[in-house]
Amino acid sequence: MHRTLLVWILAVIVSRPAVAKAPYLFNDSHFHLTNYIQEGPDVHTYLAMMGDKVGRSTLFGIPVQQMWSFCNSGTFAPTYYTQTDAPLYYYSFTDAVIAMEYRSLTPEQQARLDPMITGFNPADMYAVDHIKRVLATFPGVFSGIGEFSIHKEFVSSKIAGPTASLTDPALDRILDFAAEAGLVVILHNDVDTPYPKPDQDTYMLSQLRELFLRHPKTTIIWAHCGLGRVVRPIQDQLGRRLERALADPQLKHVSIDLSWEELAKYIVATSGTVQTVAAVINKYPDRFLFGSDVVAPSGIDAQLKVYETYQPLWDALKPEVRQMVTTGNYERLFDEGRKRVRAWERAHIGTLKAPSGPFPLNGD
Repeated sequence: MHRTLLVWILAVIVSRPAVAKAPYLFNDSHFHLTNYIQEGPDVHTYLAMMGDKVGRSTLFGIPVQQMWSFCNSGTFAPTYYTQTDAPLYYYSFTDAVIAMEYRSLTPEQQARLDPMITGFNPADMYAVDHIKRVLATFPGVFSGIGEFSIHKEFVSSKIAGPTASLTDPALDRILDFAAEAGLVVILHNDVDTPYPKPDQDTYMLSQLRELFLRHPKTTIIWAHCGLGRVVRPIQDQLGRRLERALADPQLKHVSIDLSWEELAKYIVATSGTVQTVAAVINKYPDRFLFGSDVVAPSGIDAQLKVYETYQPLWDALKPEVRQMVTTGNYERLFDEGRKRVRAWERAHIGTLKAPSGPFPLNGD
């Protein structure tokens, strides 16, 4: 009798339908593992943070290092660029750090991350050579380049050396190579200058459009639609201007990441701004990705806070559109990026100079 009862109980348990695993809340298209002094959690800690909330994530550091000038701040060691007048400088070693962190993971863990190359100077005609060397040294690792900045409020002017420009041939070389190799590009460029005069020409927006038009084969993600702490939307930017740009077939290779709480504050400012932006996204659902843009977080709360800040927008989107923005578009763009970069590596890795060492060259 006891045995019969046990068999019956087991049969009931086995026959019950499996409980479907809840989907991830989002994929993070914009995540900085390290900060402006190249510190942050290790990648294993970050994966633990992601848990069952973040499905996949980009992985990159900050391409510049904040200098600690004793003559400027004395014994105070600045960790952020607003804490000192000392300059920033490009820090190429960040790419090696990201690659080695990624390589410390199992294949299953690696599948959740898309490392990006950032440690290059976009004003340097040799920047492309740096990107190629990184691919040759760490094949099978990187999916794209960025986030890197051209015009960024309060940052661009602090970087030592020539100023980056949207009209610089060095930048064209970078985007040309990204198209060739299939690298996804995350580009930061402000839509306007901080504190513009009422009649000031928005020259950065026209230069940015011309840049996009020159590179129709490059997969570009425009970081947080060019907005920031003090760089506010220009007239009709989040409405008619944005809709016209998305409707232009010559710009179909450009997507926008809804990252950073600083962008969110403009979108969720009023019910009207929410509805305006939601209408555009519902009409062009394949052109937007969610990202947190958190820097070296100590826990998942920072990413969740950004996601939750956008809640009025999520509520205003069609359910299928919200899924595309929070997870689907990321997977489409970065899966294609992975595929194309691995193919480029297989075709070209033997012709590139890389340090000798126990690095697999097949890239898969």
